Amino acid sequence: MKPLSVDVQRTLEAQERSSWLASVLLRAWLFVLLFWLGVLSLGWNLIAAVLRLFLRGATARRVGCAGISYGYRWYWACARASGLLRIDAHSLDVLRDVPGGLVIAANHPSLLDALMIVARLPRGTCLMKGALVRNPFLGAGASLAGYVSNDSTRTMVRMAVERLHEGGQLVVFPEGTRSPAPGRIHPFSRSIALIAQRAQVPIQTVVIETDSPYLGKGWPLWKLPPVPIVFRARLGQRFEPAADAEQVCAEMEAYFRKELAR
Repeated sequence: MKPLSVDVQRTLEAQERSSWLASVLLRAWLFVLLFWLGVLSLGWNLIAAVLRLFLRGATARRVGCAGISYGYRWYWACARASGLLRIDAHSLDVLRDVPGGLVIAANHPSLLDALMIVARLPRGTCLMKGALVRNPFLGAGASLAGYVSNDSTRTMVRMAVERLHEGGQLVVFPEGTRSPAPGRIHPFSRSIALIAQRAQVPIQTVVIETDSPYLGKGWPLWKLPPVPIVFRARLGQRFEPAADAEQVCAEMEAYFRKELAR
């Protein structure tokens, strides 16, 4: 009879090989999903570049926003089918029928947040870093959709107010960058409350909840996180525009800190 220790050792070695193989397959599948996202983004960028030759003004922006929204919605359907990503943002669907402009403010745990939100909102237009607006994978599509660059604060506020007066839904992250960790946030910028004040539209908060560090601050694109990767977006409190933008900003930040501490 073989010693028990030999059987245990072989079992452990088999488990290690199985775990290693599963890790390799999961990482490969994750890269396939990321590659597919890049293909979709680049493909829409090429289409948007052509559409810009024929469409102008509010019509171009409506088409651009809707194209990005439905493209990302299809991507999330593929991601959910893979089993690696579980995205629950259906609660945002009720915002599609809200008339007029609306600022949608969310916390920012990962690079996927904007994609998750605009996928549910065909009128969604993003406030983005200038470098992202000029990104070859995003530039033409962002330009067609009328996404707002944050290169200049004055220009940013003016353009954001224009989009809201057109009936757009401005997706913003008041932290200005990704959150330091899941469940935590950076201090908020008052510019979001100022935009709502100038446009005289409410701020609808969206609370994004996740335990995953994937694509958060400092997380490399190629590093496999624990799977499945789960993100949930739910509607939060709505803040009306007020004369004191500083106070609205402080109240909104306090609200997010309370909600994420639950």
